[in-house]
Amino acid sequence: MPTNARLRTYSGPAILSYGFRPFFLGGALYAGLGILIWLPLYFGDLSIPTTFSPVDWHIHEMLYGYLPAVITGFLLTAIPNWTGRLPLQGSPLAVLLAVWIAGRIAIGVSAVIGPIAAGVIDILFLALLAAATAREVIIGRNWRNLPPVLIVLMFLAGNVIFHVEDYYDGTAQFGSRLGLAAAVALISLIGGRVIPSFTRNWLVRENPGRLPVPYGRFDFLVLVVSLLALALWVSVPEWPGTAGFMLAAGTAQAARLARWAGDRTLRDRLVLILHIGYAFVPLGFLFIAAAILFPLAVPLSGGVHAWTAGAIGIMTLAIMTRASLGHTGHELAAGPSTQAIYAAIVIAALLRIAAAFAPDAVALLHAAGAAWIAAFWVFAVSYGPLLLRPRFSMRQ
Repeated sequence: MPTNARLRTYSGPAILSYGFRPFFLGGALYAGLGILIWLPLYFGDLSIPTTFSPVDWHIHEMLYGYLPAVITGFLLTAIPNWTGRLPLQGSPLAVLLAVWIAGRIAIGVSAVIGPIAAGVIDILFLALLAAATAREVIIGRNWRNLPPVLIVLMFLAGNVIFHVEDYYDGTAQFGSRLGLAAAVALISLIGGRVIPSFTRNWLVRENPGRLPVPYGRFDFLVLVVSLLALALWVSVPEWPGTAGFMLAAGTAQAARLARWAGDRTLRDRLVLILHIGYAFVPLGFLFIAAAILFPLAVPLSGGVHAWTAGAIGIMTLAIMTRASLGHTGHELAAGPSTQAIYAAIVIAALLRIAAAFAPDAVALLHAAGAAWIAAFWVFAVSYGPLLLRPRFSMRQ
């Protein structure tokens, strides 16, 4: 049965009809909640029964809690389009969602149920996601789309290492870097597909002229250099040679972005925000290179948060808004609430980077957190009805 026919015959709750619906909404709600908890937790005004330190809890729940939810929503929606196979929906999707929620609860109460039990429950989600996505790509023989599955396996490995490190050492440095490197690799890979494509489609229709340079050997070399730089940063983060590769990757990534004609998309916020979000990828490489070479002058946190609050935060919301509009049958246009989401997340990223350079300016940290929460919860409020109801065209 064709995928479209299967979607037409699905009669369960709309929220379980496609992967993006529950995981975009759940991810957005948890992204805001995670920072709402994190700020008082960090300043000692709140405690939760977790075995993780406040910093490790924050890192883990952003890298291995919130982010995998959005990745799941994206992959479970994109892979059926890539392979022509049926989407995961109904009870199997509900089970996957329940496992993700169970992981968030388990981490929060790991001091009660024990770190091993919490780790097993938490790791199960990424293991199921890796199995589900690999199965679809392999059965569909769509080998071109195997790299995203391999990156999911990187997340799975990073999460396992994170739990083991924290259990034995009380902190998780390697697991944190591996998870962040996997996120940057995924943004580089998927961004290189969708940003030029969406930009080209809009320019051809609305603003004829210079178009994005098609994917070619240069893009492949940028990805290779970036992956080498990330691998070195994960394994030998303080080695001066790592700084050289990070500098080369940052420069190459900036050149790659410049080839996508983002300066010509100012009138379409849905496309423009993708270019803005991707700009934080080279910025993170360059900041981290500078932090390795000049640790007293440039804080490592500046580069880390260029990637986390900047690239991850902005790119996930950019994809979530666009995919939610398109797959629910609505016009691909950024209305006032969507533009407010974009403004809030960009402000959050800039303020969080600034706070890394001014660690005594607590107000910057609070302001960044408030903007982050606003961005994700405005998404939940404004896009929640779209995600909870059937596709617009199905209701005509």
